[in-house]
Amino acid sequence: MASAATAPPDQSAEVTKGVNPWLIAASVMLATFMEVLDTAIASVALPYIAGSLSASNDEATWVLTSYLVANAIVLPASNWFSLRFGRKRFLLSCIVIFTIASFACGAAPTLGIMLLARIVQGAGGGALQPLSQAILLESFPPSKRGAAMAVFAFGVVVAPVLGPTLGGWLTDTYSWRYAFYINIPIGILAILMITRFVHDPPYISKAKVAAFDRYGFAALVVWTGCLQVVLDKGQEDDWFGALWIRWAVFFLVTSFIYFCWHCWRDKDTIVDLKVLKDRNFLLGCILIFMFGVGIYSTVTVLPLFYQELLGYTAFTAGLVVAPRGIGAVCGMPIIGYLSNKVDPRYLLTFGFFTFGLTTLYFGNVTLDISPTTLLLPILITGFGLSFVFVPISTAAYGTLEAKQIGNASGLFNLMRNVGGSIGISIASTLLTRRTDVHQNEIINSVPRTGQQFQNALGGMTQFLTNPFGKANAADPAQAALYQQLGRQATNWAFVDVFRWLSLLCFFCVGIVWFLKKVKPGKPPAGAH
Repeated sequence: MASAATAPPDQSAEVTKGVNPWLIAASVMLATFMEVLDTAIASVALPYIAGSLSASNDEATWVLTSYLVANAIVLPASNWFSLRFGRKRFLLSCIVIFTIASFACGAAPTLGIMLLARIVQGAGGGALQPLSQAILLESFPPSKRGAAMAVFAFGVVVAPVLGPTLGGWLTDTYSWRYAFYINIPIGILAILMITRFVHDPPYISKAKVAAFDRYGFAALVVWTGCLQVVLDKGQEDDWFGALWIRWAVFFLVTSFIYFCWHCWRDKDTIVDLKVLKDRNFLLGCILIFMFGVGIYSTVTVLPLFYQELLGYTAFTAGLVVAPRGIGAVCGMPIIGYLSNKVDPRYLLTFGFFTFGLTTLYFGNVTLDISPTTLLLPILITGFGLSFVFVPISTAAYGTLEAKQIGNASGLFNLMRNVGGSIGISIASTLLTRRTDVHQNEIINSVPRTGQQFQNALGGMTQFLTNPFGKANAADPAQAALYQQLGRQATNWAFVDVFRWLSLLCFFCVGIVWFLKKVKPGKPPAGAH
């Protein structure tokens, strides 16, 4: 990786240059919030985008896939670009690109132009999270870094929850195009604030940057691109039943192995994987990966339950799950205070255990629940999530040298995004496959010749006799019973997914205690 001088002793003072660090936090949090919000907000508008641009729903999903591919490619390479062009200049360029591309997405007359704009938007947004996180970590003194990460977590945790609600409201009230136009004022405000308040630390301006690692970057493009496409399209094309997926997985595995070998063995690579030698950072990456699986799966699956089985609109389903964001907002000040006083491992244990218990409670859902049944568990879930993200960052970065933070941040955020993509893909696949399994189990336990089925069929036929007539009521009666069968089987599939997610959270509790103890408020190793 590019060699850089060690950060000066009073690093936070050198970075802020007299600016209140909370103004810096607000500036970079705007950029992060905008980027993460866009990932969730577009998913709600997909059916409307497909109809407006004369595309099928399958074609419209490329609106999400193209964005995630470009985002994942740029994310881990952001440190090299920030050293090469200056972090502030690179961050401003990314926000400008993201904001202009957002306007192009909203104004797109065809699906082709929309996909091109989404690729550009994803490339511009890929570096916003790691750059914002690195700036925050360096702008605050060690004693206040927990509070700073709580602000960053606000963007990362609350935005995916707010996205479906805001996207549903904008789409229903105005147009799906406003789901993209909303980024424009946020982007302009972020540009103005970053221009005024953010400065590069001396070690970045003095950095000796190596030549661009084109082989490492090419391998990164191939494996991240193949991974996102396979995850997004795998269930639609029956996974390994499709020849193109088998080839994509071959290129994915080959390029990933080369990328790891190249970035571990060679010097001055696009990503320095040797940072994974640090045990806390390695375990932090594993935990943030599982955190990504958990939060993105839950955020995706719970609104789907309300929409598919209970008939809620996108906006109403978003409103029902919105208390998670309220819980996260309530938890942020508390975690910001406790992170400087309590061992991160205790906070992580509480966060994962709380998330696991509430997800286990979701595993009791039925088709008869009211909108308020899950209100308290959803609220508690958001509160628990705020106790996960901040302590993971504290524990993962706490044993690193200051000059490693930029590179580590790109890798750390990539793991969360990849975890989210894998979690959503696995959850979608499990819902489809487990629905079929439960449908077969129900049919086997209630045979068509059995008395229970015949009584239900007779009652339904009698109910439908008036509208359809006695001679024609049998077929719609069987169709109505089959629809009930499908809904019950799908409900059990949701139960399975929630219960397995809770097991994942409890497993994370065990991993937490392999972390080395990091003294609260401790500066990164090498920063004095």
